[in-house]
Amino acid sequence: MVGFKPTDVPPTAMVKFLGAGTAACIADLITFPLDTAKVRLQIQGETKSAANAKAAQYKGVFGTIATMVKTEGPTSLYNGLVAGLQRQMSFASVRIGLYDSVKQFYTKGSERASIGSRLLAGCTTGAMAVVVAQPTDVVKVRFQAQARVEGSRRYQGTLDAYKTIAKEEGLKGLWKGTSPNVARNAIVNCTELVTYDLIKDTLLRYNLMTDNLPCHFISAFGAGFCTTLIASPVDVVKTRYMNSASGHYGSAVSCALTMLRKEGPTAFYKGFMPSFLRLGSWNVVMFVTYEQLKRAMMAARGSWEAPF
Repeated sequence: MVGFKPTDVPPTAMVKFLGAGTAACIADLITFPLDTAKVRLQIQGETKSAANAKAAQYKGVFGTIATMVKTEGPTSLYNGLVAGLQRQMSFASVRIGLYDSVKQFYTKGSERASIGSRLLAGCTTGAMAVVVAQPTDVVKVRFQAQARVEGSRRYQGTLDAYKTIAKEEGLKGLWKGTSPNVARNAIVNCTELVTYDLIKDTLLRYNLMTDNLPCHFISAFGAGFCTTLIASPVDVVKTRYMNSASGHYGSAVSCALTMLRKEGPTAFYKGFMPSFLRLGSWNVVMFVTYEQLKRAMMAARGSWEAPF
Protein backbone atom coordinates (compact mmCIF):
# COMPACT_ATOMS: atom_id res chain seq x y z
CA MET A 1 0.00 0.00 0.00
CA VAL A 2 1.35 3.39 -1.05
CA GLY A 3 0.45 6.43 1.10
CA PHE A 4 -2.08 6.47 3.92
CA LYS A 5 -4.38 3.48 4.27
CA PRO A 6 -8.16 3.94 3.91
CA THR A 7 -9.81 4.51 7.30
CA ASP A 8 -12.72 2.45 8.60
CA VAL A 9 -14.75 5.60 9.24
CA PRO A 10 -15.63 7.61 6.09
CA PRO A 11 -14.41 11.24 6.06
CA THR A 12 -16.80 13.85 7.39
CA ALA A 13 -18.15 16.75 5.32
CA MET A 14 -15.83 19.17 7.16
CA VAL A 15 -12.79 16.98 6.46
CA LYS A 16 -13.70 16.93 2.76
CA PHE A 17 -14.35 20.69 2.76
CA LEU A 18 -10.99 21.60 4.34
CA GLY A 19 -9.11 18.87 2.49
CA ALA A 20 -10.38 19.98 -0.92
CA GLY A 21 -9.40 23.62 -0.37
CA THR A 22 -5.95 22.72 0.94
CA ALA A 23 -5.28 20.18 -1.84
CA ALA A 24 -6.37 22.70 -4.49
CA CYS A 25 -4.00 25.35 -3.07
CA ILE A 26 -1.11 22.87 -3.20
CA ALA A 27 -2.01 22.00 -6.80
CA ASP A 28 -2.17 25.71 -7.70
CA LEU A 29 1.26 26.40 -6.21
CA ILE A 30 2.78 23.69 -8.40
CA THR A 31 0.91 24.36 -11.67
CA PHE A 32 0.34 28.15 -11.58
CA PRO A 33 2.94 29.01 -14.28
CA LEU A 34 1.08 26.75 -16.73
CA ASP A 35 -2.18 28.52 -15.90
CA THR A 36 -0.58 31.93 -16.47
CA ALA A 37 0.80 30.76 -19.83
CA LYS A 38 -2.67 29.51 -20.74
CA VAL A 39 -4.24 32.91 -19.99
CA ARG A 40 -1.61 34.79 -22.04
CA LEU A 41 -2.18 32.49 -25.04
CA GLN A 42 -5.95 32.78 -24.73
CA ILE A 43 -6.01 36.59 -24.80
CA GLN A 44 -3.39 36.87 -27.56
CA GLY A 45 -4.99 38.30 -30.69
CA GLU A 46 -7.85 39.83 -28.73
CA THR A 47 -6.91 43.37 -29.76
CA LYS A 48 -4.94 44.73 -32.67
CA SER A 49 -3.98 48.15 -31.28
CA ALA A 50 -0.58 49.71 -31.96
CA ALA A 51 0.38 49.33 -28.31
CA ASN A 52 -0.57 45.68 -28.36
CA ALA A 53 1.38 45.11 -31.56
CA LYS A 54 4.58 45.92 -29.62
CA ALA A 55 3.74 43.40 -26.90
CA ALA A 56 5.55 40.09 -26.76
CA GLN A 57 4.12 37.39 -29.02
CA TYR A 58 3.73 33.98 -27.48
CA LYS A 59 4.25 30.65 -29.23
CA GLY A 60 3.42 27.44 -27.42
CA VAL A 61 3.40 26.64 -23.75
CA PHE A 62 7.08 26.61 -22.99
CA GLY A 63 7.75 29.40 -25.49
CA THR A 64 5.27 31.57 -23.60
CA ILE A 65 6.90 30.75 -20.27
CA ALA A 66 10.37 31.46 -21.70
CA THR A 67 9.23 34.78 -23.21
CA MET A 68 7.63 35.89 -19.95
CA VAL A 69 10.73 35.02 -17.94
CA LYS A 70 12.93 36.88 -20.43
CA THR A 71 10.81 40.04 -20.75
CA GLU A 72 9.16 40.26 -17.31
CA GLY A 73 11.21 38.09 -14.98
CA PRO A 74 10.43 34.70 -13.42
CA THR A 75 8.04 36.15 -10.82
CA SER A 76 5.65 37.11 -13.64
CA LEU A 77 4.71 33.43 -13.88
CA TYR A 78 3.09 33.80 -10.48
CA ASN A 79 1.13 37.00 -11.20
CA GLY A 80 -2.17 36.70 -9.34
CA LEU A 81 -1.05 33.83 -7.10
CA VAL A 82 -2.51 35.41 -3.96
CA ALA A 83 -5.92 35.80 -5.60
CA GLY A 84 -5.51 32.31 -7.04
CA LEU A 85 -5.01 30.79 -3.60
CA GLN A 86 -7.91 32.82 -2.21
CA ARG A 87 -10.00 31.49 -5.07
CA GLN A 88 -9.06 27.85 -4.49
CA MET A 89 -9.64 27.98 -0.73
CA SER A 90 -13.17 29.26 -1.25
CA PHE A 91 -13.90 27.74 -4.67
CA ALA A 92 -12.52 24.19 -4.45
CA SER A 93 -13.76 23.76 -0.88
CA VAL A 94 -17.32 24.19 -2.17
CA ARG A 95 -17.25 22.54 -5.60
CA ILE A 96 -15.12 19.52 -4.61
CA GLY A 97 -15.50 19.33 -0.85
CA LEU A 98 -19.31 19.41 -0.91
CA TYR A 99 -19.71 17.20 -4.00
CA ASP A 100 -20.17 13.92 -2.12
CA SER A 101 -22.63 15.48 0.34
CA VAL A 102 -24.75 16.98 -2.46
CA LYS A 103 -24.57 13.69 -4.40
CA GLN A 104 -25.88 11.84 -1.34
CA PHE A 105 -28.66 14.43 -1.05
CA TYR A 106 -29.79 13.77 -4.63
CA THR A 107 -29.56 9.99 -4.21
CA LYS A 108 -31.28 10.17 -0.80
CA GLY A 109 -28.38 8.35 0.85
CA SER A 110 -28.21 5.46 -1.63
CA GLU A 111 -24.77 3.85 -2.07
CA ARG A 112 -25.21 3.50 -5.83
CA ALA A 113 -25.37 6.91 -7.53
CA SER A 114 -26.58 7.19 -11.13
CA ILE A 115 -24.70 9.28 -13.70
CA GLY A 116 -27.61 11.73 -13.62
CA SER A 117 -27.25 12.24 -9.87
CA ARG A 118 -23.50 12.73 -10.22
CA LEU A 119 -23.97 15.28 -13.02
CA LEU A 120 -26.61 17.15 -11.03
CA ALA A 121 -24.36 17.25 -7.97
CA GLY A 122 -21.45 18.53 -10.09
CA CYS A 123 -23.58 21.30 -11.62
CA THR A 124 -24.91 22.33 -8.21
CA THR A 125 -21.58 22.61 -6.39
CA GLY A 126 -19.92 24.20 -9.43
CA ALA A 127 -22.55 26.96 -9.59
CA MET A 128 -22.44 27.50 -5.81
CA ALA A 129 -18.66 27.86 -5.92
CA VAL A 130 -18.76 30.51 -8.67
CA VAL A 131 -21.20 32.67 -6.70
CA VAL A 132 -18.86 32.58 -3.70
CA ALA A 133 -15.49 32.92 -5.43
CA GLN A 134 -16.10 34.97 -8.61
CA PRO A 135 -14.32 38.18 -7.42
CA THR A 136 -11.14 36.23 -6.70
CA ASP A 137 -11.27 34.68 -10.18
CA VAL A 138 -11.66 38.08 -11.86
CA VAL A 139 -8.65 39.47 -9.98
CA LYS A 140 -6.57 36.36 -10.72
CA VAL A 141 -7.24 36.55 -14.46
CA ARG A 142 -6.54 40.31 -14.58
CA PHE A 143 -3.18 39.80 -12.85
CA GLN A 144 -2.19 36.90 -15.09
CA ALA A 145 -3.11 38.83 -18.22
CA GLN A 146 -1.17 42.02 -17.45
CA ALA A 147 2.36 42.21 -18.82
CA ARG A 148 4.84 43.93 -16.54
CA VAL A 149 6.63 45.95 -19.21
CA GLU A 150 7.14 49.69 -19.67
CA GLY A 151 5.32 50.48 -16.41
CA SER A 152 1.95 49.50 -17.88
CA ARG A 153 0.67 47.47 -14.92
CA ARG A 154 -3.04 47.87 -14.27
CA TYR A 155 -2.87 46.90 -10.60
CA GLN A 156 -0.13 47.22 -7.97
CA GLY A 157 -1.34 44.48 -5.66
CA THR A 158 -4.20 42.14 -4.86
CA LEU A 159 -6.06 44.56 -2.57
CA ASP A 160 -5.45 47.38 -5.06
CA ALA A 161 -7.03 45.24 -7.78
CA TYR A 162 -10.18 44.62 -5.73
CA LYS A 163 -10.45 48.32 -4.88
CA THR A 164 -9.70 49.56 -8.41
CA ILE A 165 -12.17 47.22 -10.09
CA ALA A 166 -14.90 48.11 -7.58
CA LYS A 167 -14.18 51.85 -7.99
CA GLU A 168 -13.93 51.93 -11.80
CA GLU A 169 -16.48 49.26 -12.72
CA GLY A 170 -18.68 49.09 -9.64
CA LEU A 171 -19.25 46.03 -7.50
CA LYS A 172 -20.67 44.25 -10.53
CA GLY A 173 -17.18 44.45 -12.06
CA LEU A 174 -16.01 41.94 -9.44
CA TRP A 175 -18.68 39.54 -10.66
CA LYS A 176 -17.91 40.16 -14.34
CA GLY A 177 -18.12 37.01 -16.39
CA THR A 178 -20.26 35.17 -13.86
CA SER A 179 -22.51 33.71 -16.58
CA PRO A 180 -19.71 32.14 -18.67
CA ASN A 181 -17.96 31.11 -15.46
CA VAL A 182 -21.09 29.34 -14.20
CA ALA A 183 -21.34 27.59 -17.60
CA ARG A 184 -17.64 26.72 -17.55
CA ASN A 185 -17.66 25.40 -14.01
CA ALA A 186 -20.85 23.42 -14.52
CA ILE A 187 -19.02 21.72 -17.42
CA VAL A 188 -15.68 21.48 -15.60
CA ASN A 189 -17.18 20.22 -12.37
CA CYS A 190 -19.38 17.65 -14.06
CA THR A 191 -16.63 16.39 -16.34
CA GLU A 192 -13.85 16.52 -13.76
CA LEU A 193 -15.59 15.08 -10.71
CA VAL A 194 -17.92 12.69 -12.52
CA THR A 195 -15.15 11.34 -14.76
CA TYR A 196 -12.84 10.88 -11.76
CA ASP A 197 -15.68 9.25 -9.86
CA LEU A 198 -16.57 6.87 -12.71
CA ILE A 199 -12.99 5.89 -13.60
CA LYS A 200 -12.13 5.24 -9.97
CA ASP A 201 -15.35 3.26 -9.36
CA THR A 202 -14.76 1.15 -12.49
CA LEU A 203 -11.16 0.36 -11.54
CA LEU A 204 -12.23 -0.69 -8.06
CA ARG A 205 -15.41 -2.54 -9.05
CA TYR A 206 -13.63 -4.80 -11.54
CA ASN A 207 -10.63 -5.25 -9.22
CA LEU A 208 -8.29 -3.72 -11.81
CA MET A 209 -6.61 -1.68 -9.08
CA THR A 210 -6.83 -1.13 -5.35
CA ASP A 211 -7.81 2.15 -3.70
CA ASN A 212 -4.32 3.67 -3.57
CA LEU A 213 -2.09 6.26 -5.27
CA PRO A 214 -1.79 4.62 -8.74
CA CYS A 215 -5.59 4.34 -8.93
CA HIS A 216 -6.01 7.99 -7.93
CA PHE A 217 -3.32 9.06 -10.43
CA ILE A 218 -4.93 7.31 -13.41
CA SER A 219 -8.42 8.52 -12.49
CA ALA A 220 -7.21 12.11 -12.10
CA PHE A 221 -5.25 12.10 -15.38
CA GLY A 222 -8.26 10.81 -17.31
CA ALA A 223 -10.48 13.43 -15.67
CA GLY A 224 -8.04 16.20 -16.61
CA PHE A 225 -7.94 15.23 -20.30
CA CYS A 226 -11.73 14.91 -20.64
CA THR A 227 -12.28 18.20 -18.84
CA THR A 228 -9.85 20.14 -21.05
CA LEU A 229 -11.39 18.75 -24.24
CA ILE A 230 -14.93 19.68 -23.29
CA ALA A 231 -14.41 22.90 -21.33
CA SER A 232 -11.74 24.69 -23.39
CA PRO A 233 -14.09 26.81 -25.60
CA VAL A 234 -16.03 28.13 -22.60
CA ASP A 235 -12.78 28.72 -20.72
CA VAL A 236 -11.35 30.89 -23.52
CA VAL A 237 -14.54 33.00 -23.68
CA LYS A 238 -14.55 33.35 -19.89
CA THR A 239 -10.92 34.52 -19.86
CA ARG A 240 -11.41 37.02 -22.70
CA TYR A 241 -14.58 38.44 -21.21
CA MET A 242 -13.29 38.80 -17.63
CA ASN A 243 -10.06 40.43 -18.85
CA SER A 244 -11.77 42.89 -21.24
CA ALA A 245 -12.18 46.60 -20.56
CA SER A 246 -15.60 47.79 -19.45
CA GLY A 247 -17.96 47.94 -22.45
CA HIS A 248 -15.60 46.13 -24.84
CA TYR A 249 -18.02 43.22 -25.15
CA GLY A 250 -21.76 43.53 -24.61
CA SER A 251 -21.98 40.06 -23.12
CA ALA A 252 -20.24 36.70 -23.01
CA VAL A 253 -22.21 35.64 -26.09
CA SER A 254 -21.06 38.80 -27.89
CA CYS A 255 -17.48 37.95 -26.92
CA ALA A 256 -17.84 34.43 -28.36
CA LEU A 257 -19.38 35.68 -31.62
CA THR A 258 -16.65 38.33 -32.01
CA MET A 259 -13.98 35.66 -31.55
CA LEU A 260 -15.65 33.41 -34.11
CA ARG A 261 -15.97 36.21 -36.67
CA LYS A 262 -12.48 37.70 -36.28
CA GLU A 263 -10.35 34.67 -35.44
CA GLY A 264 -12.30 31.63 -36.55
CA PRO A 265 -13.35 28.50 -34.62
CA THR A 266 -9.77 27.56 -33.72
CA ALA A 267 -9.70 30.60 -31.39
CA PHE A 268 -11.85 28.63 -28.95
CA TYR A 269 -9.01 26.17 -28.48
CA LYS A 270 -6.26 28.74 -28.00
CA GLY A 271 -4.06 27.65 -25.15
CA PHE A 272 -5.33 24.05 -25.37
CA MET A 273 -1.93 22.48 -24.67
CA PRO A 274 -1.20 24.58 -21.55
CA SER A 275 -4.81 24.02 -20.50
CA PHE A 276 -4.28 20.26 -20.73
CA LEU A 277 -0.85 20.36 -19.13
CA ARG A 278 -2.25 22.52 -16.37
CA LEU A 279 -5.55 20.69 -15.84
CA GLY A 280 -3.96 17.27 -16.20
CA SER A 281 -1.18 18.01 -13.73
CA TRP A 282 -3.53 20.03 -11.49
CA ASN A 283 -6.00 17.15 -11.32
CA VAL A 284 -3.28 14.63 -10.53
CA VAL A 285 -1.77 16.76 -7.75
CA MET A 286 -5.14 17.86 -6.36
CA PHE A 287 -6.93 14.50 -6.31
CA VAL A 288 -3.92 12.52 -5.05
CA THR A 289 -3.31 15.13 -2.32
CA TYR A 290 -7.03 15.32 -1.53
CA GLU A 291 -7.35 11.55 -1.08
CA GLN A 292 -4.27 11.45 1.15
CA LEU A 293 -5.35 14.50 3.20
CA LYS A 294 -8.76 12.96 3.87
CA ARG A 295 -7.13 9.78 5.15
CA ALA A 296 -4.49 11.64 7.16
CA MET A 297 -7.09 13.93 8.78
CA MET A 298 -9.37 11.01 9.64
CA ALA A 299 -6.41 9.02 11.04
CA ALA A 300 -5.40 12.03 13.13
CA ARG A 301 -8.97 12.46 14.33
CA GLY A 302 -9.12 8.77 15.26
CA SER A 303 -5.89 9.02 17.28
CA TRP A 304 -7.22 12.09 19.12
CA GLU A 305 -10.46 10.35 20.00
CA ALA A 306 -8.83 7.04 20.94
CA PRO A 307 -8.79 6.41 24.71
CA PHE A 308 -5.44 6.51 26.47
